[in-house]
Amino acid sequence: MDISRLPGFYAIAATDPDRLAVIDTDGTETTYGELLAEVNRVSHGLRARGLGTGDVVAGVLPNGIAPVVMLMATGHIGLYYVPINWHLTEPEIDYILADCDAKVVVRSAEDVAALGEGRPDTLPGERTSGAVMWYTSGTTGFPKGVQRPLPGAEPEQIVPLYQWFLGEVCDLRAGDGVHLVTSPMYHSSPCAHTQFALHLGHTLVVSAKFEPEPILALIDRHRVTNAMMVPTMFHRMLQLPAETRERYDLSSLGQVVHTGAACPVAVKQGILDWWGPVLYEYYGSTESTIAFAVGPHDWLARPGTVGRPAPTFEVKILDEADQEVPQGEPGMIYVKSGMGTFEYRKDPAKTAASMRGEWYAPGDIGYLDKDGYLFLCDRRTDLIISGGVNIYPAEIEAAILEHPAVADVAVIGVPDEEWGHKVVALVQPVEEGALTAGELLGHLEPRIARFKHPRVVEFRAELPRTPTGKLSRSKVKADYLAGRAG
Repeated sequence: MDISRLPGFYAIAATDPDRLAVIDTDGTETTYGELLAEVNRVSHGLRARGLGTGDVVAGVLPNGIAPVVMLMATGHIGLYYVPINWHLTEPEIDYILADCDAKVVVRSAEDVAALGEGRPDTLPGERTSGAVMWYTSGTTGFPKGVQRPLPGAEPEQIVPLYQWFLGEVCDLRAGDGVHLVTSPMYHSSPCAHTQFALHLGHTLVVSAKFEPEPILALIDRHRVTNAMMVPTMFHRMLQLPAETRERYDLSSLGQVVHTGAACPVAVKQGILDWWGPVLYEYYGSTESTIAFAVGPHDWLARPGTVGRPAPTFEVKILDEADQEVPQGEPGMIYVKSGMGTFEYRKDPAKTAASMRGEWYAPGDIGYLDKDGYLFLCDRRTDLIISGGVNIYPAEIEAAILEHPAVADVAVIGVPDEEWGHKVVALVQPVEEGALTAGELLGHLEPRIARFKHPRVVEFRAELPRTPTGKLSRSKVKADYLAGRAG
């Protein structure tokens, strides 16, 4: 098949091989032609390992060109790619690897290069679209793979759908754009936007991590046109001194997409005042993808909204009796998409529990205004979102309860100006003075990733439970916040 007349990364690389594709964390530049050659070599290497359509490859990789190669290599030979957070502990990583049945695991740029060593740089035969399978935790604290059916088509055939959808929700277009990767590519949105950018023909500027001033410097230096961020980043950049902020020319920015957590109105307004009308927000989840979206002008007319249903999506708001609520009345949000379905890998019961027929519940409470714009009231009861990252109390509680001096524990998220929420652990020891906060954090070190560690540990003589013995986390949180207010 002659792909030169078709859209997307693989065709762009064939027709415009000298176009700049990636500026890596160390400044190394790679063209589209060079990137496709390495992608093809790795694709042949995966095939040589015996992998076929529907098999799984996992990457435990920091930001850089290596995860980009894996994303695009698996993407045109029908494989599922599972990006894994490299901050996780080995037991946490091992759990995901076992659950996803990964046949190949890469943990470094050297591993990726070794896959392609000595392989041809030509397009592999029988190309078919792969998919990314992100792992997301549930109320049990154990992550599950969000698996979608493979498209069953060559990648060039589905690229026009990506391009149309992105144009509709955030005005992103094919051309000579420059996309800044600000977040770890093991998260769903940064990973997806990396792939989108290449299919649009944009240049990727990859940052190793987010730091406010260096990010501004990258935007200025590379004339970045679009990026994906989370509200915590906005908060931190707004805290920079005025003279620092004024040092950088950000006029190249056209679209900065944000998601991952509710953005305080004052923070978003502050960025709009600084950068101009370039903020595009969407709301959804790993399961639902982009369900709602709003551009800068519509948001300014309705501050606080997360937008209207994205193309192909429908929404309904239900009460506790599964009845639709009137306009303006809060209820549980349900969405339905024409873009395809998902299932939790190896967990049909969990898949069924998350659905009402064709309708999926992200688990959040919200209401629709008279024009169909969604406003969120609260996140799901137990989920903590800190810096745009989902943190699940049940997982942390389970790890804390492994300590012999702990009798009971409740983990909650409390509002935090910078991070959105912070993790607080309220611990009931077996006896007074049996444990210190430092000892508890040391106990957690080998068990759960550091970003899940409580920022506050307080000890309690007793924690409230319902008559059935279930921890009343809502009462714990209400009592904690009331105590802070007092």
